[in-house]
Amino acid sequence: MNFPKDLKYTNDHEWVKVEGDIATIGITEFAQRELGDIVYVEVETVGETIASGEVFGTVEAVKTVSDLFMPLEGEIIEFNEELESAPEVVNEDPYGAGWMIKVKFSGELPAELLSADAYAELIGA
Repeated sequence: MNFPKDLKYTNDHEWVKVEGDIATIGITEFAQRELGDIVYVEVETVGETIASGEVFGTVEAVKTVSDLFMPLEGEIIEFNEELESAPEVVNEDPYGAGWMIKVKFSGELPAELLSADAYAELIGA
């Protein structure tokens, strides 16, 4: 499995890419494999400030629906609208075109975010 070293990861299987005060967030390759074929991504929190650990949306696969948890506190400034018509992009390219939201945050990154190596160890990869 692929865990890019320039990303941070959560225990809930999201990834975070930080560029200045903007964080791009999606789900990991492991998460999308566990979920199976993704058929719908719902994020209705654009424009809202969400606390770390709170639910910011859901992802629906053929067999299950899973909550998406905010890995850091911030304002959701963008949802990847391509996912409305092509949610399968999350399966095809989870770290690229399959990103889910962009968040404007301030302050430090939460200490509980994991490195690629620590995340791989968490899932036993």
